[in-house]
Amino acid sequence: MSRRTHLPSGLSCGLDFLIDANWSPQQALAVYELLNDLRARIWIRYGEELIELIRQQRWPPPDISDIGDLTEPI
Repeated sequence: MSRRTHLPSGLSCGLDFLIDANWSPQQALAVYELLNDLRARIWIRYGEELIELIRQQRWPPPDISDIGDLTEPI
């Protein structure tokens, strides 16, 4: 399976990260909750700095002039 998945980080190459296809729903939920808790703790500690970094990385906004007239139906 060589399907590319869009990652929030924007990374498009690197090492594959495999998740066991035989996890139980309880195991998947435990990992999901762990990651969600980790995300929350990182946000509590670094939220303001993260906002500033995200703002710097995404400014100026991308040039969308080459998309065409967005008022025309596709």
